[in-house]
Amino acid sequence: MECKIERNKKICNCSYEPCEKKGICCECLHYHRKRGELPACYFTPEIEATYDRSVKRFISMHQGKK
Repeated sequence: MECKIERNKKICNCSYEPCEKKGICCECLHYHRKRGELPACYFTPEIEATYDRSVKRFISMHQGKK
């Protein structure tokens, strides 16, 4: 399967501009998983901008939503 990097970049909400993995979702996911984090696309733009990509932050973001 061919990676659609340019298409992925258009929908990527990562605000970390020097990111080498932007648009290369499989690399981004593996990078954050190794660090016990989730990638930017799991978060709202406001929370993503804090760079707190922790699982704890993800859960707190969704608590109370049903």
